[in-house]
Amino acid sequence: MSDPESHGVPRPPRLWAIVGATGTGKSDLALDLAETLRERGNPAEIVNADAMQLYRGMDIGTAKLAPSDRRGIPHHLFDVREVDEDAAVAWYQPLARAAVTGIQERGGDAILVGGSGLYVSSIVFDFAFPPRDPVIRERLERELETDGIDSLLERLRTLDPAAASKVDPRNGRRVIRALEVLEQGSATHGAALPEQPSLWQADTRLIGLHVDRGTLVDRLDARVDRMWEAGLVDEVRALREQGLERGATAPRAIGYAQALGQLDGRLTRAEAIEETRALTRRYARRQVSWFKRYPGLTWHEPPVAAAALLAP
Repeated sequence: MSDPESHGVPRPPRLWAIVGATGTGKSDLALDLAETLRERGNPAEIVNADAMQLYRGMDIGTAKLAPSDRRGIPHHLFDVREVDEDAAVAWYQPLARAAVTGIQERGGDAILVGGSGLYVSSIVFDFAFPPRDPVIRERLERELETDGIDSLLERLRTLDPAAASKVDPRNGRRVIRALEVLEQGSATHGAALPEQPSLWQADTRLIGLHVDRGTLVDRLDARVDRMWEAGLVDEVRALREQGLERGATAPRAIGYAQALGQLDGRLTRAEAIEETRALTRRYARRQVSWFKRYPGLTWHEPPVAAAALLAP
């Protein structure tokens, strides 16, 4: 079916999702696409789907675009959390969907951009997160503190082996969340896509950026080096004064945890950089594996001409 715009008929606003591994150029393509759409009279805007770019002050280590580099295009859900606050995906989903809906009500396409798989999935696919219970969570957190993660993980394996196999066994927060959901009589989503995901909005374009592994590794290593040269350690030192280590999410971010280790003397500069490189490569592999499961996603190798994405 051809695009209505090819016949001069305005189409309803669309949802785009630009995804892929870190370092593949997602932000640049989102800007190019938004500019191209706006030149055609479509007031497109961008919505963040990178979990760490939600945090105010976490700029260097997340490669966040400065406001001056956003080409005058409205950006949503950047710098909306303090580093000592949680940024769970269940908190993010309604805000991001409201941002998407608001853009579309203004007549523009919404362009979701980021590499945090579950955050992207929570918007483009139609699934809801199980409820929360602070009383249960507080009890489980006390158990984690007194008994350690192994006992909680064993309980999860007994109650929901599928969820236990998907959760990071070192991530107490994820284990607690799965148990909290189970205690309320709900099924866990297992931090994964539904078996047969359906789109939240029918007119959704899923665009994946792919760079061959060798080239990507070189890019990622150089990116980590630039982070340290640009002053990541100083950024982390300032964020520590703002409560970085009180947060549940931000202090574990790749690069930030290693910079904290360097500040504390647990890692040398060279060790912090090398550990960040290794973790970034591993994270990129996980991102590619996650997005490969998306039905209807089309992969492109950069550079990608935004206008080509608009072809019927």
